[in-house]
Amino acid sequence: MRTVNVGIIGLGTVGGGVARLILSHHDDYVASYGIDLNVKRGCALNEAAAAACGITGDAFTSDWHDVVNDPDIDIVVELIGGEHPATEIYEAAFAAGKHVVTANKALLGRHVERLAGLAREAGVQLRCEAAAAGGIPVVEALEHSFMGNHILTIAGIMNGTTNYILSRMTTEGSNFADVLADAQRLGYAEADPTADVDGFDAASKTAILASISFHTRVTTDDVYQQGIRKISAEDIAVAKDLGYTIKLLGIARNTPEGVEARVHPTMIPSTHQLAAVSGAMNAVYVVGDAVGETMFYGAGAGSFPTASAVVGDIFALAEPISRGEKPLAEVKPFEHVLPVLPIEKLSNSFYVRLRIADEVGVLAPVVAAFAEAGISISQINQLETETDGACSVVFITHEASEAAMENATTALEALPGVCEVANVIRIENIARWTEGVFDN
Repeated sequence: MRTVNVGIIGLGTVGGGVARLILSHHDDYVASYGIDLNVKRGCALNEAAAAACGITGDAFTSDWHDVVNDPDIDIVVELIGGEHPATEIYEAAFAAGKHVVTANKALLGRHVERLAGLAREAGVQLRCEAAAAGGIPVVEALEHSFMGNHILTIAGIMNGTTNYILSRMTTEGSNFADVLADAQRLGYAEADPTADVDGFDAASKTAILASISFHTRVTTDDVYQQGIRKISAEDIAVAKDLGYTIKLLGIARNTPEGVEARVHPTMIPSTHQLAAVSGAMNAVYVVGDAVGETMFYGAGAGSFPTASAVVGDIFALAEPISRGEKPLAEVKPFEHVLPVLPIEKLSNSFYVRLRIADEVGVLAPVVAAFAEAGISISQINQLETETDGACSVVFITHEASEAAMENATTALEALPGVCEVANVIRIENIARWTEGVFDN
């Protein structure tokens, strides 16, 4: 049995969890798997933080070069996030013949093709289970367990912060701003919540999972993004009355025309499994042509859940290394094989909430604007009149193209009787998610 040396760069929430797991479970790993993992170096800016997770003495450094240049280290674990110096860490580690394990979704969502190519050229691996859904082992399942399938759909709640906010808004009837402020106070949301509430985090994860699932390159920039800032308690209450739940979903579909890749607030039937996922939990729903519908549920963030995924990747590399064998080199990265469809090419039913003047004759030009855009209405609900003399009216449309809805929104905003197009939310046709599943 050969000792496998690990160097961890970044000893914050996740990195500290990784160090603690390896150090506290070391004897169990040896007894159960015959693998002797050793955290040889840990890099952090704060020596006290490193000491708190068991990295002391010569094992500590504040310079990441010390980790990458250590000839005894087999696996470099990058957990600092961001593009720089993470990119330089990968490049240096690969050049030194070291494998890299990471949770850096923002970097991989945009540059995994290049970085995986560098790993392949160096004969090493780049592993990223923790970058897609925290502690949920969905990457391993997609890359191995579902190899006999043609993956049709990935749909998931991939950001715990937004799911926590929407869950509390649903159960308490609270507004977005109040719940966000409370989430920040409790540590569920960052001081700058942009990456979460505007959909950037979920888009990076959607890009990674779509690339793996469909064997084609999808970048974060390919993913349509819309966040939850405009979702109101009123929208959630109306959705509930209609039998829907509002979730921020990352959705990727492999269609004959190309790949759909989008993140946005979505109305799904309240009876669907994803609608029941509450609090800061995540879930990824995967549909394969052979296996049908599956769902992975768990914590998408946090110190130990994410560390669990990181350690899983470390073990996948450590198992052959401990036997004196060289892990296989990174597979050839996916290239842009399938087109990614622009959002304008897609179709949905829509929920449209307008604030209009509570006057006779105002609705006629509103309905006409929908008709002129080629959109038919299936349902109209007028809510209570507000103190300023305006009232909210909700329109549920039949299926229409995104381009048609954009035209209708522009026309509605120009009408004198329309005070505000308060919100437009897509109503997902979940039957499409299972199109192409084999009959059993």
